[in-house]
Amino acid sequence: MKTLKILVGILFISITAFSQTYIPTDAGSKVHFVIKNFGIKTGGDFSGLKGTILFDPKAIATSRFNVSVSAKTIDTDNGTRDNHLRKSEYLDTEKYPLISFISKKVIEGSASDLFHMTGNLTIKGVTKEVDFDFSAVPSNGGYLFKGEFDINRRDFNVGGSSISMSDHLHVSLSVLANK
Repeated sequence: MKTLKILVGILFISITAFSQTYIPTDAGSKVHFVIKNFGIKTGGDFSGLKGTILFDPKAIATSRFNVSVSAKTIDTDNGTRDNHLRKSEYLDTEKYPLISFISKKVIEGSASDLFHMTGNLTIKGVTKEVDFDFSAVPSNGGYLFKGEFDINRRDFNVGGSSISMSDHLHVSLSVLANK
């Protein structure tokens, strides 16, 4: 049993030793969504970006992303709408203050500058697996990570049975992370 614990410890240290730790920052980052409401595309942003990113493009399998945004920071350029979206039928920000993503697997993508990630997205207490391609561009000692994916809002119990709002929304990420 003691040998097993030592082996697990060595494995964990060797995996994380290759990756550098980066901290995502609000400044220079954008977490954006677009959804159709009454047939018109409308969008918004979230801030309050926090978490840790372990990343090394030369040892991509060791990469790990654990990031979140504050659900209360939703900003659609309409304060009345933002307050409505914070209520229980939508994001229920009092009960679920964070929207989080934790990667499960990161692999090389279809092009030399692309990667592919699978992970768990949690919104309003509901966790669903998402996967998407992303790029990682070196930036001032850190990285700018960019990716996008689509989700179904009803999978996360957001917006109830609204017939004016599309079920599908598009999420685009531009996350600046520094050491």
